[in-house]
Amino acid sequence: MTEYRIDDLARAAGTTTRNVRGYQDRGLLPRPVRRGRIAIYTDAHLSRLRVINNLLRRGFTIRHISDFLLGIQRGDDLADVLGLNEVVTEPWSTSTSTTMTATDLKELLNTANPAQMARLVEFGLLEPIAESDPSAYTVNDADTIFAYSRLVKLGIALADISEVHGRVDAEMSGIAATLISSGRRAITDQYSDGWLPKTDSESDWAAELLGELRRAGMVSAHNMLNRALDRDMARQLSQYLEASRNERVD
Repeated sequence: MTEYRIDDLARAAGTTTRNVRGYQDRGLLPRPVRRGRIAIYTDAHLSRLRVINNLLRRGFTIRHISDFLLGIQRGDDLADVLGLNEVVTEPWSTSTSTTMTATDLKELLNTANPAQMARLVEFGLLEPIAESDPSAYTVNDADTIFAYSRLVKLGIALADISEVHGRVDAEMSGIAATLISSGRRAITDQYSDGWLPKTDSESDWAAELLGELRRAGMVSAHNMLNRALDRDMARQLSQYLEASRNERVD
């Protein structure tokens, strides 16, 4: 392994001794081995300097490089290191959760059919607390479960509710894909697919874009659904009343 003094290392890396010392102070570069009063560097130091220089040329700041390298050294997940989890993977859903026994769920939903419970688990509405002992569940979306229980009390079978839920869920997945794809296109149109923020201002822009995409998507989807419900309620009510009139005539 080649050994370098600080002047030789800086020259080989195309940087300055001042930068080498600065990177050491920031923890970006491992400390050298000391031989008396002489600091000895190795090819590992040279490789690290080349990585730093390359990232700087690509527009990354020293702070981003520091977060990246220190995160890698700790063994952090790459998405965490790049700050993507904070921007991208923060959950958007805020459903209320609770725990219930299987007995309470049976009474609430008027069913003890294992297939129906499995369907709710498949949808992600319920989750057995212990997989080998489904005597208690985490209710991941209590608002929806209680809404369905009110429909059950009005005489609608849970099997029919589950069927509708599955169809609506599939439609919503398509809507979500459309909305998220529009946000992705906004990024790729301005930068490129696979682009990552390199500066604080770019990170702020990406975070604001995703936040506003969430808000716009939720508001527009909610309002569009309400308008669609109004339209279809009027349409089907007209059909229903027409059928009622025809029945009276007959």
